[in-house]
Amino acid sequence: MKEFLTIIMKELMLFLRNVGLVIFVIYSFTLDIYTAGEGIKVTPQNVSIGYVDKTNSGLTTKILSHFHMPEFKPPKPYLNEKAMKKAIFNKEIMVGLSFDKKFEKTKQINVLIDATTASQAQITIIYLQNILLKFAKVDMPVRIKSHILFNQNANSKWFMSLSEMMSVIMMLGLILTAIVFVKEKERGTWDIMLLMPVDSKIIIFAKVISQIIILMVGTIVSVGVVLFLVFNVPMNGSFWLFILLTFLFMLSVSGIALFIAAISNSVMEVSQYTVLIMMPLLFLSGAWTPINSMLPIFQKMTIFSPLRYYIDGCESIFFRGSSFMDIWPDFVGVFVIGVVLFAYGFRKLGKLF
Repeated sequence: MKEFLTIIMKELMLFLRNVGLVIFVIYSFTLDIYTAGEGIKVTPQNVSIGYVDKTNSGLTTKILSHFHMPEFKPPKPYLNEKAMKKAIFNKEIMVGLSFDKKFEKTKQINVLIDATTASQAQITIIYLQNILLKFAKVDMPVRIKSHILFNQNANSKWFMSLSEMMSVIMMLGLILTAIVFVKEKERGTWDIMLLMPVDSKIIIFAKVISQIIILMVGTIVSVGVVLFLVFNVPMNGSFWLFILLTFLFMLSVSGIALFIAAISNSVMEVSQYTVLIMMPLLFLSGAWTPINSMLPIFQKMTIFSPLRYYIDGCESIFFRGSSFMDIWPDFVGVFVIGVVLFAYGFRKLGKLF
């Protein structure tokens, strides 16, 4: 135990002495998450609109008055459709509306939209349809009432900041843990480490635990400062349940990092392998695309991504207030995959001792 704690303290001291690495970790757990939560929008934001009005009626004026900040910029008038199309081509506007002379009879609007950014364009079209439906006289025996659950204001900042934090935990877990061992190779101290009168298993496990401690501290700071203080993200479930799930997830990530450390000889190789492994796991996690929206073959592949279970479990704890009995499959998924990955990575790196 003495040797185990000594190695942990040594790695923590080395980390604190590396000013550049400390700044990078602090930035990742604070400003990076803040930027993602504040800057990435899943709703239209400052969409520029142009229009051609050949009717000169009050109805078109009422319709255009519904396009306001912050979703839309004030609509800009054009003399004809040719000028409006040119403006769209030159990226002066994103959406063009054309009201012809027979608009009051036909109730038909020609919409031109720049779909270079397809997701933003699709969301903008939905907004346009909702605005125009307010002016449509439709007699329906059915009234639709929507009830938004768990995130009643549909606040995208809550979702984006939490998703970014989980991605940061995975990225830093891979990089920090792998670099701890690869640095020994680069400094030429790997052979000296092999001559230490300490069991190799203790060395590996102590180095891994030291990096998990750094990540756990960063996670607590990120949750307390960025999520709670800045974005006011609610935690309807147990904080300690979240900490336990995060620890299990870090063990899974550490197993992958040990594998990267075993096959890498430089920090540059660590970064390359990290990107190569991390990107597929992100795609298969449901962080960017809902799992139900993926192709069936990819939905089956998500079973092997520990990030999928971690994201699902964390979102349930934060927003749904789920207890352990509600999300035990996520704990089982993270634990089983974590044991397999850590055992494989531990064995792979242990062969070098």
